[in-house]
Amino acid sequence: MPVEHVDGATAPEKIAEILARDGCCVVDRLVEPGVMARLREELAPHLEQTRLGPDDFTGRHTRRTGGLIARSAIARELIEDSQVLGVVGQVLGHARNFQLHLTQVIAIGAGESAQPIHRDQWAFDFFPFPKGYEVQCNTLWAMTDFTEENGATRVIPGSHLYEDKLQLGEGDTEPAEMEAGSALLYTGSLYHGGGANRSGETRFGLNLTYALAWLRQEENQYLSVPREIAKELPESLLRLMGYARGAYALGYIDDLRDPIEVVRPELSKTGFGDLPDAQSQLRDGSSGSRQSR
Repeated sequence: MPVEHVDGATAPEKIAEILARDGCCVVDRLVEPGVMARLREELAPHLEQTRLGPDDFTGRHTRRTGGLIARSAIARELIEDSQVLGVVGQVLGHARNFQLHLTQVIAIGAGESAQPIHRDQWAFDFFPFPKGYEVQCNTLWAMTDFTEENGATRVIPGSHLYEDKLQLGEGDTEPAEMEAGSALLYTGSLYHGGGANRSGETRFGLNLTYALAWLRQEENQYLSVPREIAKELPESLLRLMGYARGAYALGYIDDLRDPIEVVRPELSKTGFGDLPDAQSQLRDGSSGSRQSR
């Protein structure tokens, strides 16, 4: 089954419907290609200094550059893209809150072999989440054109509903080809993997992922973003980074203080959440995202 493409004006609700059905979707030209070119220029010193991966999964000809909030103003804007966050809010709306999980430029070099097919949610120590219960909603922005030849990410549409821990291969997948400025959105349960780069050039992709706020982040945002930089960031981004409660009574500091108080005391609210709301969940099982960013 091919990967469905939609245009950049598609409503988040429609994209979320496709993700519920297929587990993945490409949004064409979500931003202009020039935005991606400027992002590469902005990150060039860091991209050049990043070491190659140490194993076949991370890629021995692949560089993975993180810490993007501290390093890139453009990345900060893309992290808070309103359309993307609208989709994430739909996909992860069964929880009280979601947060930024990972920021990373993935540069697949010439000669790289195909990455093993996997689920991103396996990062949570291979915990067997119930089928249909999504804990991640991810984006992979094409910084350069993604083609089958240069290592376009390979996906298996519909595999978010497969059994867990399957051993699948490249032959089971479809390439998510797309132009620079486009973005592949996919769930943490989708089976996928980076493609083999048989071209002579590097394929650059921007991986920005989001997860339920009661799960540990793959990239530790508190340590990746120095305090002096965090103090200058807007409240919405700080709370998305994790300076917010994950749920009622989850994530406060010391004497029930709001975690944002560490970097922006003037923005502090109570460290606990809405008690009546939490009690209603116990009574009737209701849920719904309460993104406090």
